[in-house]
Order: sequence, then structure tokens, then C-alpha cells
Amino acid sequence: MVDVVLLLKLLLVPTLILIASLAGNRWGPAVSGWLVSLPLTSAPVIFFLAIEQGDAFASSASVGVILGLASITLFAFAYCWLALRRKRVAWSVPLLLGSAAFFLLTFVFVGINVPSVAAFGGTVVFLALAYRFLPRARSSIASSIPVVWWEIAFRMVAATTLVLLITQASAALGPQLSGLLTPFPIYVSVLASSTYRLQGAEPAARLVRGATLGLFTPAVFFLIVSVTIVWLGVGPSFGLAIAVTPLVHALAYRLIKLES
Repeated sequence: MVDVVLLLKLLLVPTLILIASLAGNRWGPAVSGWLVSLPLTSAPVIFFLAIEQGDAFASSASVGVILGLASITLFAFAYCWLALRRKRVAWSVPLLLGSAAFFLLTFVFVGINVPSVAAFGGTVVFLALAYRFLPRARSSIASSIPVVWWEIAFRMVAATTLVLLITQASAALGPQLSGLLTPFPIYVSVLASSTYRLQGAEPAARLVRGATLGLFTPAVFFLIVSVTIVWLGVGPSFGLAIAVTPLVHALAYRLIKLES
């Protein structure tokens, strides 16, 4: 089972980064951010936790993931605020501040036990308010600078390395903390930092804004899993979540296109 999980990480992570980078070249950074907000790392992690640790463990971890989405939202708010409200800031500064905000809110959530529906409701309200007040780039026109192949390769290696490090560290931390740490915005941080270096603060902020709007999708996904996995089982629970959440993500895409 461990070999299967490792193989999934080694194949899934670079593939997603490649697709997101090519989508960013074609449709702009907001779409790239929207794409990587899908739970393509956290969902497999919870799936294998369910197989290895049991349905109850996975249900509790799913609630942690839902709360962790609020931490990602704070990351996005801090990142965009610093990138767009401060001039001549190095690309690493918004990343460091956003990461600090993520871990700060994660620390606050440690030891807090709430029902899945309450976690979902609070996270969705927090996400909606944060998105409403996220600083916006002055121009909605996507950058025309394509990302070259070696930069995409660097993104793939960096994201895969971070996924391996974080998931290995969280494996021994229990269901709640594992869930809280699983949503760490690896893809967004790698893509946003690369975009900032190559194209500037505004395209990077549009990418983060698109990813923030896409967070409603994993919120719905893990609500379904947390509520149904104990009485439906792993397969039907994940199948139901996979069936429903593309509709949510399509709606988020529609909103992104309306903003552009």
C-alpha cells in the first residue's frame, strides 16, 4: 500500500502541475489557480488513510481538511494583500507571510473538535467573506508571457518534493492534525511564486484569487466524505463526492470567467 501511495504522489503531483502550467499559458493564471484547487492531493491522502486507519479516522481527518481550507483562505488573503498593496516586494515575501498565516490559523484549530457540518458552514462563510475582500489586480488581462519548459519542470520537481515532505511528516500526527496540514497550498505556492518571479505581482495575485474561488469544491467534497464514509463505506462515499464536486467546480469556473 505504501508503494501505491508513493507512486500516486510521484505521478499525480507533477502531472497536475504540468496541466495547470499549460492551462495558465493558454487561459491565464486565474484558470491555473482554479485548476490546482481541486483536492487531487488531499483526496488520495484521505482515501488511503481510510483504507489503512479506518473509516472513523478518515471522517475525522476530513473535518480537519475542511478547517484547513480556512487556513488556505488566510494564506491567500495575506499573499494577495502583500503582493498588491506593497511595491517592490520580492516574490518570496508574500509566500512567507502567507505560509505563516496558514500555520498560525492551523495552530488555532488544533484541539478544536466541531461537527463536520459546523466546520463546513464556518469555512464557507469565512471563504466567501475573504474572497469578497481579496485585493484585486488592477488589470484583468492575463499575461501573454508563456512559461517555458524548464520553468514548468522546476515547478513539477518543487511541488512533488513538498508533497512528499508534508505528507510524510503528517502521517504520524493523528487524524485532526493530519487533516489540518493536508490542504497546505503546495500547488498554489509553487505556481504563484513562479508566476510572480516571471510575470509580476498581478498575475500571481490573479492565480491565488482563482485558487481561492476554487476552494468551495474541496469543501463540498470533504463534507460529503466526512458525513457519509462511516455508513456508506470508502468506495460509495468517495464516489458520491467525486460525482457532486465537478458541478461545484464548474460554477466556480463560470464566476472566474465573469470576472475576467
